[in-house]
Amino acid sequence: MAVVVQRMVEPQAAGILFTADPVTGNRRTATVEASFGLGEALVSGLVSPDRFQVRDGRIVARTIGTKERAVTASPSGGTEERTIERERRGRPALTDDEVVRLVEVGRVIESHAGGPQDIEWCLADDGFWIVQARAITTVFPIPDARDDQNHVYLSVGHAQMMTDAMKPLGLSFWQMTTPRPMAEAGNRLFVDVTAALASPAGRAALLDMTGKTDPLTRDALETILARDGFIRTVPLDGPAAAASGSGPARASGSQPPAHEAALDADPALVDELIRESQASIAALKDAIATKTGPELMQCIRSDIPELRRVLSDPRGRRVFMTAIEASWWLNDHLETWLGEKNLADTLTRSVPNNTTSEMGLALMGVADRIRPHREVVAFLERVEADGFLEELPVIPGGRVARDAIERWLATYGMRCVGEIDITRPRWAERPGALVPLILGNIRTFEPGAGERRFEEGRREAESKEREVLERLRGLPDGEARAVETKAMIDRVRTFIGYREYPKYGMVSRYFVYKQALLGEAERLVRAGVLTEPQDVFFLRFDELAEVVRTQRVDDELIRARKDDFAASVALRPPRVLTSEGEGLNGGYRRADAPPGALLGLPVSAGTVEGRARVILDIAEADLEPGDILVTAYTDPSWTPLFVAIEGLVTEVGGSMTHGAVIAREYGLPAVVGVGRATTLIHDGQRIRVDGTNGTVEILA
Repeated sequence: MAVVVQRMVEPQAAGILFTADPVTGNRRTATVEASFGLGEALVSGLVSPDRFQVRDGRIVARTIGTKERAVTASPSGGTEERTIERERRGRPALTDDEVVRLVEVGRVIESHAGGPQDIEWCLADDGFWIVQARAITTVFPIPDARDDQNHVYLSVGHAQMMTDAMKPLGLSFWQMTTPRPMAEAGNRLFVDVTAALASPAGRAALLDMTGKTDPLTRDALETILARDGFIRTVPLDGPAAAASGSGPARASGSQPPAHEAALDADPALVDELIRESQASIAALKDAIATKTGPELMQCIRSDIPELRRVLSDPRGRRVFMTAIEASWWLNDHLETWLGEKNLADTLTRSVPNNTTSEMGLALMGVADRIRPHREVVAFLERVEADGFLEELPVIPGGRVARDAIERWLATYGMRCVGEIDITRPRWAERPGALVPLILGNIRTFEPGAGERRFEEGRREAESKEREVLERLRGLPDGEARAVETKAMIDRVRTFIGYREYPKYGMVSRYFVYKQALLGEAERLVRAGVLTEPQDVFFLRFDELAEVVRTQRVDDELIRARKDDFAASVALRPPRVLTSEGEGLNGGYRRADAPPGALLGLPVSAGTVEGRARVILDIAEADLEPGDILVTAYTDPSWTPLFVAIEGLVTEVGGSMTHGAVIAREYGLPAVVGVGRATTLIHDGQRIRVDGTNGTVEILA
């Protein structure tokens, strides 16, 4: 331990220097806050300080505060407050030259420390004294571009509805899965869209897509494009024009460009795709069952191309895009012809082959099997560990309950919160996470509620279809419009359910990989190579393969990765990130909202009022009928909660992300992309969710 001895000085001015913009994260913009006397006046909130922003050695913004008081050293010891002379209050505490000089000092400290710094300083006798410097831990890291050009990145986590930090093994599997290289920062993944933005055609396509799926991302991109010179436009036949065709959405696993011809409604095609995916996974299970050591690693590596082939099957892309374009067509044309917004939401209730919505209804079926057995219900209410399935058979009705849960796990047990990260614990590994959901269904619903809900949704969709077609036939040229609309309805109802299947197939495959890798990790622990099996999660796949081959591991690397992951958990990735470190989340440019309403993207039509339940961890969910779920994001693992709520509000999401798709399937009014919803809405407040116009009002 060392003791720091500092010389006492009597400063004319003091304050704080951030070598990166503390609000946006921009590394090229430094922020200086300054007041007269000691810095205590500033940090205690006694004064409104001067504020300067400096970029590339030049002051680009300034706000001069009215500094009425100062804290100075007292001759008798300690400090004292004094009143600043009236004529000095509006004067800057620093000259422009001093501000620029201070930032230059800060840049030297930043370079020495290896990252952005929060620096406390004071000015005495025309010289700067540094009191303290510490890292700024709230700015989001920047991907390594390996050049000095400007870059723009889109968050993969926002497209996938999973913005949490991922462990190295999870990052590497996702990168192996996707067809385009991805950048890493803060243990999250980003797609570099600079080339697309540099091409006029690529820019138009990207803005059109994001405008339909996530307007906040589009707004953030437009903010960057409005800055002269940040993105340099290249000729139409340049390399960026060619690169833009792959599109960021394809790289993040969401959707391909819409240039393929639409399909006629044929359910046999969806059935065929599902059968082929299941057969491919079955073949993997057979192949991997007997593999260990380097043979296992090679088996997984050899299977990745098959995973990518299934995910990128052109038939699947055409199915998906046919459904999406039909949905867009219905919303656009029916609003124009009939004056109603988002009619496709009702027309797509209870569609076939939606494996995610079926998962929630199937768990209601598990509750139906358990409900009659009071001893089992009482036992489940006391469950605290994951080994409860082994204890069930000794309880009257326990075998029925165990069989029902295990059948559900056989179909959906590979899913979990944050399932795109292969390292996350699956429901099959931690079935105790299901118990509160099952008990909630037992308390909330009558027997057969799942089947009734699906049937009610189907009837509602059919009734709306008849109404729409009848109204269209009453318009000029109505019969032709009705025929075209009917074809679009058939397409979307036949194909939109498949939207959820490729990801289900992917996480099913991931679980096969994971089970095999954890088996290998156990062998490494027994051999004394690893301390615990979960250490493999902090190695990339190629690194793990080398550990398996050599039976040696870098313990320091694993420790450093664990520390890095822990530090990144609290970070919030922005929707859009620049190579300067600036994070942008976009905004809504609307003036038609009720006063004070929170704005978001309407993704499932209807209006509902109810109690807000702000839930950040699905394990802590305690919902009652009529509740509205407010959370950061929902991936497919949250679907079992959807059966018990009346509305949905999320901070992250777009029109075709999983939460939006399932909300429409279940007929829940939903608004996504509501910035800071989990902070601005308090648990228990009464709110109104308008899923048609994209507003959330706090009523009480």
